[in-house]
Amino acid sequence: MGPFRTGTEKRMRISMAWTGARQLRRWTGAGQLRRWTAAGQLRPWTGAGQLRRAATAGALVVALFGVAACTGTAPGGPAATGSAPASTDAPSAPTGAPPTPTGGPPAAPAQVPAVLRFTGTTLGGAAFDAAQLAGKPVVLWFWAPWCATCASQAWTVAEIEPRYRDTVPIVGVAGLGERKAMKEFVTEFDLGATPQIEDTKGALWKRFKVTEQSIFVIIDRNGAVVHHGFLDGEALTAKVAALAGA
Repeated sequence: MGPFRTGTEKRMRISMAWTGARQLRRWTGAGQLRRWTAAGQLRPWTGAGQLRRAATAGALVVALFGVAACTGTAPGGPAATGSAPASTDAPSAPTGAPPTPTGGPPAAPAQVPAVLRFTGTTLGGAAFDAAQLAGKPVVLWFWAPWCATCASQAWTVAEIEPRYRDTVPIVGVAGLGERKAMKEFVTEFDLGATPQIEDTKGALWKRFKVTEQSIFVIIDRNGAVVHHGFLDGEALTAKVAALAGA
């Protein structure tokens, strides 16, 4: 079948194709083609070229839909205006935008007060620098390994130190005895997780003016000494809890 020569011929062919396609659908829906096939009547009809013409008409229908799609007109629907279909996707964010800041500048390190400017060596042999405690309340516990009062306080220290380790550090300062006896004391009362500074020469005891055992020196977060003296287990627990909540 050649190309359309005039608009009238185009409309006539489209009409014939549409009519032929509708007739073919009606025959299929009614089972007519199946009955003709069973009766042997489809072969003579095919030989006469009838089925070929119907197939040609169906092909024209397919071509018609292709022409409609290219010209923007859908069969049975309104003519398209030529505008692009609306997009349902949300606009993407620009990729070159600078990142949004997530916080302010890092906090400045705490100033080390004079009272915490000392160093020492723990009973385990590690170096200790009190400057690392700046900005927090600190409890210094001055004890001796042969002291019965220190032994009664040791149970409380071992109990509360892990709970307040990050907020109110407790540091032991062992003196007035031998290193071996000090280590045995720490083992007996499960104080191994608590920093214990060895002060057999008494340098820190003199620095903090401790003249007897057992003494607690409590320093607040600003570096001021707020307690210097004896505390039983109950009083020590209350003071440490109050400092942690301050």
